[in-house]
Amino acid sequence: QVQLAESGGGLVQAGGSLRVSCVASSRTFSRYTMAWFRQAPGKERVFVAGIMWNDGRTYYADSVQGRFTISRDNTKNTVHLEMNSLKPEDTAVYYCAADRSLRTSRTPRLASDYDLWGQGTQVTVSS
Repeated sequence: QVQLAESGGGLVQAGGSLRVSCVASSRTFSRYTMAWFRQAPGKERVFVAGIMWNDGRTYYADSVQGRFTISRDNTKNTVHLEMNSLKPEDTAVYYCAADRSLRTSRTPRLASDYDLWGQGTQVTVSS
């Protein structure tokens, strides 16, 4: 059974940086479009950043564009999210997700586009 495991969350001051990572227990990781979502208390889970399986193209939510960077290492079955210039409103549980459909017609941004999820890691940004 394929699993995703996040790590790297924690507490950071506003303006600081943090990197969260996700490892997949899969031999076909390179065929997955990977993404990060986040969910703040009392709010819906929302898309943060994604990276396509076929060409490595990256795409971001407007709220994090220019501050966050998603990357992947297919040799290590890992996807990272580098977060800079963090703000208190970035506080949330961050989830790693995989789209195993092999779609290439669009960049998937809906939670329903992803069929595999990690357990989440807490990121807290203090003001």
